[in-house]
Amino acid sequence: MTLWLFLAQLAALILLLGLCYRPLGDYMAATFTSTHDLKIERGFYRLVGVDPSGSQSWPLYLRSVLAFSTLGILLLYGLQRAQAVLPYSLGLPAVPEGLSFNTAISFVTNTNWQSYSPEVTVGYTVQMAGLAVQNFLAAAVGLAVGIALIRGFASVRSTTIGSMWVDVTRAIVRILLPISLISAVILIVGGTIQNFNGFEHITSLTGTPATIPGGPVASQEAIKLLGNNGGGFFNVNSAHPFENPTAWTSLVEIFLLLLIPISLPRTFGKMVGDNRQGYAVLSAMGVILLTSLTALTLFELQGSGVATQAAGGAMEGKEQRFGILGSTLFGTATTLTSTGAVNSMHDSYTPLGGMMTMLNMMTGEVAPGGIGAGIYGILIVAIVAVFLAGLMVGRTPEYLGKKIGSREIKLASLYILTTPVLVLLGVGLSFAIPAIEENVASVSILNPGPHGFSEVLYAFTSAGNNNGSAFAGLTANTPWLNAALGAVMFLGRLLPIVFVLALAGSLAAQDKVPETSGTLPTHKPLFVALLIGTIVIVTALTYFPVLALGPLAEGLH
Repeated sequence: MTLWLFLAQLAALILLLGLCYRPLGDYMAATFTSTHDLKIERGFYRLVGVDPSGSQSWPLYLRSVLAFSTLGILLLYGLQRAQAVLPYSLGLPAVPEGLSFNTAISFVTNTNWQSYSPEVTVGYTVQMAGLAVQNFLAAAVGLAVGIALIRGFASVRSTTIGSMWVDVTRAIVRILLPISLISAVILIVGGTIQNFNGFEHITSLTGTPATIPGGPVASQEAIKLLGNNGGGFFNVNSAHPFENPTAWTSLVEIFLLLLIPISLPRTFGKMVGDNRQGYAVLSAMGVILLTSLTALTLFELQGSGVATQAAGGAMEGKEQRFGILGSTLFGTATTLTSTGAVNSMHDSYTPLGGMMTMLNMMTGEVAPGGIGAGIYGILIVAIVAVFLAGLMVGRTPEYLGKKIGSREIKLASLYILTTPVLVLLGVGLSFAIPAIEENVASVSILNPGPHGFSEVLYAFTSAGNNNGSAFAGLTANTPWLNAALGAVMFLGRLLPIVFVLALAGSLAAQDKVPETSGTLPTHKPLFVALLIGTIVIVTALTYFPVLALGPLAEGLH
């Protein structure tokens, strides 16, 4: 892909997202503030015994999320263990216990980490009734939690933050399902397969036998991207021609994974009654995204070494259909959201290029972040930013008319600290305990030295941030990594949600305080710069010492 073609694709992507920003953002705001229920929604509420006009306190909302997620894990685990007796199993055996545990947690937590080759491990029933269903449910839960926090800012003296059951239902019925249906049709037109052919045995042009897997791919591909899930139908994910046939379908996939997270700032501005706030948040997201894309692209284009330069760039692990520029655009978008889908192998990136994909996750994936998780993540950093600004001028900080006191800043701090603690603890235990370190070094790591360390660091970073992409050289289907990564995914998803919902409840209970001459305007460039600086300093620099042991050591060698 030439530079001009890349710039044309980037411009087209920005234009499409810009055209969708206002109508989709307004539509989502209307969806979650409407008092009208669709007929199909009313039927579901009667089935589960939910009063759609009711609203939950934050502890009840949290218990609903926890119960819903726990039930999802148990059901998905059971489906995998029963695979051998299910229809359309393709003759595949039950998924082993440890892998079933890891996969169930992975898909329910919106991570979609895959320690296996999907096309030879799970049949069509598990793919459709298990993994694809959780792609919808997990995305809807994340979106619901993001909306709950926005309600906290918008509410005045309220003891409730909405109904989890209503929010999840509306997210699926009114947003995820319609867009996924349209997207699946577009992908089928582009060449993504959708069939129930199973394994077809053919003779290749060279006369050797080959087995080609089929499957209902387009339907799962659409929600895997739109819901920021990322789990591929095939092992190589969106690098596979059956999932992502051409350069233009790759652009469609990037558009889908950015669509809802980019539009949520508009939803935020609409629900709090000030669209300027949404534009400020969007500006911070855009600056970080474009800066990351530029850095990653330069690192890949200027890869060191005679062979790399002779090839015109670091092409190892990249598809010729997409080239370096199409790969770095996808890689930046997927690691700045919690998607995990890839159209190139991040393990083959240059050391500093691979570091950029890790940094994208280490910032908390807030530019624009995962569905729901991105907006609540950046709003929590915004709370920290106004708190820091308040310290500078010696007055109580405020954000959108809500005072940021000790309770709010404690909850925000716990949110920010949770993921780094989980990531660094997981990496540390992998190398600190002799028996585990020996297994990791001899079985899991493909490349010893700093790159092998980077493979493990990437895995825990991806799990803790519920991303799901990987440095593919790591063999993660081992007892230790299945258990450790599963625990990190589970805690990395649900612990932050605890703090987000507690914060939403605290904000909702407050009254609005009037603006004064000392109030920091949070819709102007100064606040955008402060927000970006807080993201970089508070989140990314937390990981600098551990980055120095892996990608930085390898890149500066």
